[in-house]
Amino acid sequence: MNFLRRVFEHGRFGFVLLLFVLMVSTLGWKIVDLHVFDHDFLQGQGDARSVRHIPIPAHRGVITDRNGEPLAVSTPVTAIWGNGRELQAVRDQWPVLAEALGQKPGRLSERLEQAANREFIYLARGLTPEHGQQVLDLNIPGVNALEEFRRFYPAGEVAAHVVGFTDIDDKGREGMELAFDQWLAGVPGERQVLKDRRGRVIKDVQVLSNAKPGGELELSIDLRLQYLAHRELRNSLLEFGAKAGSLVMIDVRTGEILAMVNQPVYNPNNRRVLQPGVTRNRAMIDVFEPGSTVKPFTIAAALATGKWRPESVVDTTPGWMRIGRYTIRDVSRGGQLDLTGILMKSSNIGISKIALDIGAEPLYSMMHSAGFGQSTGLGFPGERVGVLPNHRVWKEAEIAALGYGYGLSVTAVQLAHAFATLGNDGKSVPLSLIRRDRAQEGHQVMEAEIAHQVLRMLRAVVEEPGGGGSRAKVPGYHVGGKSGTAKKVSTSGGYTDDAYRSFFAGLAPLNNPRIAAVVVIDEPSKGGYYGGLVAAPVFGRVMAGALRLMNIAPDNLPVETKTAAVVPGKGGRS
Repeated sequence: MNFLRRVFEHGRFGFVLLLFVLMVSTLGWKIVDLHVFDHDFLQGQGDARSVRHIPIPAHRGVITDRNGEPLAVSTPVTAIWGNGRELQAVRDQWPVLAEALGQKPGRLSERLEQAANREFIYLARGLTPEHGQQVLDLNIPGVNALEEFRRFYPAGEVAAHVVGFTDIDDKGREGMELAFDQWLAGVPGERQVLKDRRGRVIKDVQVLSNAKPGGELELSIDLRLQYLAHRELRNSLLEFGAKAGSLVMIDVRTGEILAMVNQPVYNPNNRRVLQPGVTRNRAMIDVFEPGSTVKPFTIAAALATGKWRPESVVDTTPGWMRIGRYTIRDVSRGGQLDLTGILMKSSNIGISKIALDIGAEPLYSMMHSAGFGQSTGLGFPGERVGVLPNHRVWKEAEIAALGYGYGLSVTAVQLAHAFATLGNDGKSVPLSLIRRDRAQEGHQVMEAEIAHQVLRMLRAVVEEPGGGGSRAKVPGYHVGGKSGTAKKVSTSGGYTDDAYRSFFAGLAPLNNPRIAAVVVIDEPSKGGYYGGLVAAPVFGRVMAGALRLMNIAPDNLPVETKTAAVVPGKGGRS
């Protein structure tokens, strides 16, 4: 037994010794292998603990107007971030850090306490590079910086509703910044750096991929016209105590939007007290019943049927008519009126009788072809298409109301587009907020001769006595247009008795139309509310400035008759 016990004990000792030798041999071989044969593994593990990949921010594309004036540019800024865990060890330096960042010490301390277990927290963003470097020069452990870009808008509130703005992460949030965000954003790059154990960059290793800047965007708007429209619309709201307003100008030939302004406005460079509703581009988002501004299209629909001619006469006496339980009234009595007289007097009676005579189908077809109730195709965020009713069975009251601009809803842009069609020989071309080198193909809404006949009627509305649009006149130019006034819909149903929208839509110069414009004034509260009184003067002033700025030749200059003086005894002639 003793012999067997000694053999067993010696065998177990040998086995343990053998295992120990094998383990030592394995470790030795691994050390040799890692240092000699597989050196890249150790290098990779070391790099994993010190090499970092840092994104290179892409420069967002510039937005300009049609003449190259900058509307949105990006400037380099610095973001300061901190490692919450490391900053816990330097609490005594928090007040110094807060002072350098321009923050309240108590607020910063509270944030750092909450981020005690986080390795990343933004301490401040949007600092100038100089300010950011001053913070870094404090050499506070756990405080680092990132390169970023911040958007700046040189035109400020003047172009805010068109251009929009980006958020703190440089992502488009409104307007064209949002609509073309992917095009403008670009592609970030990446660089490889070495950092120490505190996360500080100690060496730039290499650029893995260069940042690709975003594409530039050249808008169709003309900043000169934008300033002009902005000023006149603002002054009108102040004069008449109005709640809000919009103004749109369109190039008749190309469909480019030359100006689009709204009131109230906001400053995209300072959005600390921004009210959400103020960012709304009313010209494309707010819908309204256009009132008498659609009467020219009812006239065009009547002419297109062949049953009506410009000299056709309608009896509008006694100035009111009943359709079912509804009573339609005229503001001014006109008696026997031809089609031009109906537009000049803005006769609801006359236009209703025309609409009832031709029926709903021609009326609906004309307005649908003109773009009412349809998307403009601009792709603007939040754009609304309005409503153009198409009942299976039309009531007489519905037909009459549609004829004088009630029962449908449009946007200011849609209305301006329709008037541009009148000025383009009855052809509708697609709208654009991007500058075009040439016009695109469109579709014929009405015969060119019908469009010319309607324009002559609109000219009489502005230039003939009693037309109601005399305040839209532009010295030296023939102008045509139509005013409108519509009651606002009440939230409790029906229409309000004391809240109106005032409109004016028109074109110039009529001998060769170049610009169509629409003015909308929402709830004027003093000095009147009729479109011819409130909106027409804004149209006239803006159109006069636009024609001059675009160097469009006058078409209504007085003709001077030159005569030679007769000199006695010299045989002069006259």
